Amino acid sequence: MRSAFPWFGTSLPDGGYAGEKLRQALAKLGRWTLEIVRRSDTAKGFEPLPQRRIVERTIAWLNRNRRLAKDFEATIESAQAWIFVASVKLLSRRIARQLFDDGGL
Repeated sequence: MRSAFPWFGTSLPDGGYAGEKLRQALAKLGRWTLEIVRRSDTAKGFEPLPQRRIVERTIAWLNRNRRLAKDFEATIESAQAWIFVASVKLLSRRIARQLFDDGGL
């Protein structure tokens, strides 16, 4: 992963991965910064964690595509291709909306 994404160096696991086992596993893969995202001790009921929301929101956006709602793909390559198609669709709609809102179209 480090060779594919050299700029990616910070991992944001939740409190369930706070142990030494994750740190040792990542140490074998290179230099990483871990920021454990924990729930506040004063929180009552449901409270979204700030960084987790980004990941969960992105997955929700991708799952709005009917093909990605269930894992029907036979190969990893096929699944990656459909995620790429869904991402292109999402980004192209955002760009079009931004151009329209700015008066560019």
